[in-house]
Amino acid sequence: MTIAPTVRPLGATVPVLELEAVAKTYGTDPPVPALQGVSFRIEAGELVAIVGPSGSGKSTLLHLMGTLERPSSGRVSVTGLDVEQLSDRELAAVRATRIGFVFQQFFLTEHASALENVADGLLYAGVDARERRARAMEALSHVGLGERLAARPTQLSGGERQRVAIARALVGRPAIVLADEPTGNLDSSTGQSIMGLIDELNADGATIVVITHEHEIAARFPRQIALLDGRIVVDETRRETRP
Repeated sequence: MTIAPTVRPLGATVPVLELEAVAKTYGTDPPVPALQGVSFRIEAGELVAIVGPSGSGKSTLLHLMGTLERPSSGRVSVTGLDVEQLSDRELAAVRATRIGFVFQQFFLTEHASALENVADGLLYAGVDARERRARAMEALSHVGLGERLAARPTQLSGGERQRVAIARALVGRPAIVLADEPTGNLDSSTGQSIMGLIDELNADGATIVVITHEHEIAARFPRQIALLDGRIVVDETRRETRP
């Protein structure tokens, strides 16, 4: 399936992700606003934390960025593709080829090996079985699990399971990785290890957005976007960031 990007003026750069005046409302009696007038853009190679308390709109924003939902108004585009102009089938193709997801709960198939879990991340991208296996091996080696290919999730620690989830998100070579509370189910030491891995992957060129409620985690990122009551209250980029 070929999806045409949004036409832009000659010489203009296309952000990996862009939101313009995005709003999301649920229900009708009365309507409940989850996001109101959210605008930002993320360029290739950025490492961004989206931080806010429970109820601030983080989950809704994740769903919109990941094309899991459409906005009530405003525009969301991924690599220049306007979400509103795409069919559900085209959006599924965007998710399969341009967006990688990492979730707090891992969402690994318990009866499958680490290799199979990661290779399955390519099932909907039209990659043949041999290449799926080769790319899964490469991705697992990249996150330090090259010796645990045959291990099943029940044989792995929490940190190792999250590394498998990260490898699965990366195996499709997406334009952007969205990580939802990636350290939420881990102890502090393992969480620090996962954050170090995220730093390394970004240094290798991956564009990564981490959604978190922990300001201590967000503080280590070069760019922070803070949400409160469905609105952006802070969007800052700092020179000195990581410890």
